Amino acid sequence: MPSSNPTLIGTAGGTFLSVLPNLHSEDVLKTVLLAALGAIVSFLLSMMLKFIVKRYKK
Repeated sequence: MPSSNPTLIGTAGGTFLSVLPNLHSEDVLKTVLLAALGAIVSFLLSMMLKFIVKRYKK
């Protein structure tokens, strides 16, 4: 059963608008900071592991 595009847009918009009043700026800021910290830690860890593997492969 194919769903129509306006139905999907309406559902997504309604979901977003129902969540919007419950979001506080502190929560959004905390989420952005934690996501950035997670990305930085993940990047640094992958670079360290790459260095270690390259060093021991020789």
